[in-house]
Amino acid sequence: MYTRRPRGPDEINMRRRGRLPVWAQLAWRAALVIGLLAFTIGLHWYERDGLKDTHDGHISFVDVVYFTMISITTTGYGDIVPVAPHTRLYDALVVTPIRIFFVLIFIGTAYTFVFRRTWDKWRMKRLQRTLCDHVVVAGFGTSGSEAVDELIARGTPAEDIVVIDASEDALERAESLGCAIVDADATRDKTLQAVHIQRARAMIVTAGRDDTSILITLTARHLAPDLPISIAVRNEDNELLARQAGATTVINPVSFAGLLLAGSTQGLHISDYIADLASSSGRVKLSERVVTDEECGKPLTALAKGIGVRVYRDGVPYGFWEPEANALLPGDCIVEILPTAEKEAELG
Repeated sequence: MYTRRPRGPDEINMRRRGRLPVWAQLAWRAALVIGLLAFTIGLHWYERDGLKDTHDGHISFVDVVYFTMISITTTGYGDIVPVAPHTRLYDALVVTPIRIFFVLIFIGTAYTFVFRRTWDKWRMKRLQRTLCDHVVVAGFGTSGSEAVDELIARGTPAEDIVVIDASEDALERAESLGCAIVDADATRDKTLQAVHIQRARAMIVTAGRDDTSILITLTARHLAPDLPISIAVRNEDNELLARQAGATTVINPVSFAGLLLAGSTQGLHISDYIADLASSSGRVKLSERVVTDEECGKPLTALAKGIGVRVYRDGVPYGFWEPEANALLPGDCIVEILPTAEKEAELG
């Protein structure tokens, strides 16, 4: 679970969910306690000749269990004591470290504030050092969470996604997916530098407010001039401002919904097919790539696997019906329609 703690103005806290779920961590600790206890009882039973019972002079298995428990918990009533040198040495060198482990395991506060914080800080520094070719998502509201879900569904590992937000609930959900999370302000240079924005593969900005999203885009573009940045804006008037701020792709969810609604009036299946293209869970998908050497000179309509719908040459788009698409050139970027991996597997 993500827990907010007070932090200084210049502290950036990054973390990622541990590989073990909570129940597994609890089970691991319980198994460790039981294992240590059984190990200690077994050795005490083996060393029982070196123990003395001041009550009746006889050491039974129940006495060994009793002595182990009071010894582990540092109670020590003195009715059963080690008398042989080898038994005392065993108690000093073996039981004492086990006793310390028991204290650390059972005292949750000591575990949380002594070990866990140090471990989290080490993991955070290690995570920051290894960040490369990742996707930064600024804002984990409805659009941001949907984008992350789709990225994961399309094959991007959750470990390669860094989510920046200030909402505890949002960060907790992102962490549950396996993403690295940052509780900070994405408009600040220090925040984006902490997630190594200059080494990122792409950035998605969905801050919920157009002005905040545009400011985040400006900050990111300043730090990473060549980074592909996709931004969601709600007001059509802000689309131009978003592009001027450096956004590579500007998405207006309201306008896109309007397009789907308008398309649905022209046919029952148009909006369904558009949604199918946009989702990884559909039957078909849109793919963008650079032409191969074997495809150069061929028309866009002659692709081996997919259906070519558009070619980008020197940043200018051309449709499959235009003369420029009759012969593909080296460096051309094509957009094609492909079956999804599931459907491709069915086709063999």
